[in-house]
Formats: sequence, C-alpha cells, structure tokens
Amino acid sequence: GKRSLRQKVVDELKHYYHGFHLLWTDTKVAARMVWRLLHGQVLTRRERRRLLRTCADLFRLVPFLVFVIVPFMEFLLPVFLKLFPQMLPSTFETESKREEKQRKKLNAKLELAKFLRETIAEMAKRNKADTG
Repeated sequence: GKRSLRQKVVDELKHYYHGFHLLWTDTKVAARMVWRLLHGQVLTRRERRRLLRTCADLFRLVPFLVFVIVPFMEFLLPVFLKLFPQMLPSTFETESKREEKQRKKLNAKLELAKFLRETIAEMAKRNKADTG
C-alpha cells in the first residue's frame, strides 16, 4: 500500500547509510589491493575491475556530496541524475536500476551475436559459392 512521508524518509536514509557503508568497505578493500600492488604483487582481473570501480566511485562521490551537504539541495538530485545518470556511485544504485542496466547490456550482446552469426553465414555462403 501507500507509505507515509515518514516511512519514505526513513527508507531513503537507510538507503544512503547502506550506500556509504558499502563504499567504505569497498574503499578499505581497494586500499589493501593498492598496498599489494605497491609491494609487487599482481592483481587478478576481478580484483583489478573492483579497484577501478571503487576509484571511479570515489571520484563520483565528490559532486554527490555537494547534494548531501548543502541544505535542500537533495531535492535537485533526481533532476541531476536524470541529466547525468552515471553521477551516482555504484554502491548507491537501487536494485531496479542495476537490473535495467544488466538488461541493456544483455540486449546489446544479443544484437552483436546476431550480427556476427549473420556475417559468418554470409561468408560461408560466399566461400561455398566460390569453391562450388
């Protein structure tokens, strides 16, 4: 059913708390990875991707903090997120946004696979015609 204004505010505060907590955890893990890199160890591909994502999130946090710190500026956050959808750090994304992004990536991969399959079929027809 309908949620009260108080419940909506509490849910948003929980969302931001969990986002900052996840970002803090990612930052600690990334700091350990940087320490390992500085001591000559090699990161796996997964670790490297996580380190890059965390660094990008920290850079995105700077403009995001302006909305959190300045009073009443958080009301403009939806407008800026509509204009700049990648401005929000990844730890603050909702599950629906994450699923939508995955769906778009999957559709793009399917289109690419379809194109490649058609190209290979066309090349096979040409080679068959040339040899036959």
